[in-house]
Amino acid sequence: MHSRYDLAGTRLPIKLDTTTNGEFAPIPLAPVHRRARQLALEVATAHARRQNVARRDFLVSACGAATMLLGMNAAYAAGGRRGSYYELSADAALDLQLARSSLDGGELIFDVQGHFVNPTGAWTRSLPTGAQPLKNFAQNKGCATAEQPGLDYLQCLGPDEFIKDIFLDSDTDLIVLSFVPSTRQAEPLTIEEAIATARIVEKMQGTHRMLVHGRVNPNQVGDLDGMDALAERHRISAWKTYTQWGPDGKGFFLDDDAGLALIEKARKLRINNIAVHKGLPFGPRSYEHSTCVDIGRVAKRFPDVNFLIYHSGFVAGKPEGPYDARRTDGIDGLVTSLRDNGIRPGANVYAELGSTWRFLMRDPDSAAHGLGKLFKSVGEDNVLWGTDSIWYGSPQDQIQAFRTFQITDEWVDKYGYPKITPALRAKVFGRNALKVYPIAADVVKKHLAGDRVEQDRRAYREQPDPSFVTHGPQTRREFLNLKAWSG
Repeated sequence: MHSRYDLAGTRLPIKLDTTTNGEFAPIPLAPVHRRARQLALEVATAHARRQNVARRDFLVSACGAATMLLGMNAAYAAGGRRGSYYELSADAALDLQLARSSLDGGELIFDVQGHFVNPTGAWTRSLPTGAQPLKNFAQNKGCATAEQPGLDYLQCLGPDEFIKDIFLDSDTDLIVLSFVPSTRQAEPLTIEEAIATARIVEKMQGTHRMLVHGRVNPNQVGDLDGMDALAERHRISAWKTYTQWGPDGKGFFLDDDAGLALIEKARKLRINNIAVHKGLPFGPRSYEHSTCVDIGRVAKRFPDVNFLIYHSGFVAGKPEGPYDARRTDGIDGLVTSLRDNGIRPGANVYAELGSTWRFLMRDPDSAAHGLGKLFKSVGEDNVLWGTDSIWYGSPQDQIQAFRTFQITDEWVDKYGYPKITPALRAKVFGRNALKVYPIAADVVKKHLAGDRVEQDRRAYREQPDPSFVTHGPQTRREFLNLKAWSG
């Protein structure tokens, strides 16, 4: 198979690395993660030789993904992490049909947290001298402009690559373009540029495959007033806000004056979805505003508003354990806030998994506790699929991992967590999102099944060529470089 990426076949299809979404510093891999990668590469090498194919070709196949997940199972079990596992037959590493029966699926995949960085946007003209944001991605991607002078390498981040990562290399059907916290002058993606990206997909006859958030920081001059124009000019699906961010470094709570003003304006405009970043704290100054303490309070006060908790309060670098009422952050903080305010599962609070699942999937114990607590507290109908891609590259590995994820019977009995059934997976993957991001039934049943994007995907899958690279910062230096221009 001809490939423009990784001819030696050293990149693994389940991307177990230190990449972040740029909102927190990279977290080093533990020995168990390095062991999992080593096991997978050794087994892939042996199986490729046995099948007389190039290792790259083997890794691109479903058997390659199965080999990586099985290697993770073995390394985690040997390391004493036994709360969950990836439910695959050992033979799936060599039997293509068996691997595909576990890793392929026909679920609606509705990713409610996607990101795109406009490579020619106005933000590039205000970069600090010498700044080269996302340079590592361009080099790893292997695109033609990766080594061009200045900022030309950012063309590697253009809409063609975005569409390839999201719609061709993954099973994603629908995606919501979201925003990162920044000043109004330093937005790496403006609402106008997001709409333009959505129109590119529309021109491909990818009808209604992209939705957009309206970014609002109510503690920043101009944002509240700007909500009217956003609602008038664009089809806003939800308002995206960051309670721990502010132009002066200080955040806010949703029941502070700024937060209440945002909620009331959303209600007035009849766009009653508020997507709020909770967890993944940026730093110590507004750490308290990254917690979910205010979520139960506003959900109780405004039952007509849907509060979509992006990242579910998860704190990278802090493992999730059994529910502990003494813990004020993490998923426990969300659970406590809901309990204290009488917010029952299935109410108006939704938990989103962007970055959260990407980190949980590399720790079986945290994964079982994190997801188990969410299913019990917000409800199986209120957990939303999100991946935070493009920062983590194509989200296909996150999809494949969730398709096979299972909590052990022992922990199901001990903690009351649900088994992960095909029906539950289908809810998380997309059905739950349809409650808050309505998509016309004929679009889901007719257009998505036969539009040009789906036709291109089927043709591409005859000879797929995924890059298996992540796009966000992987080292502290890259992380600080990103922070330098993000406002």
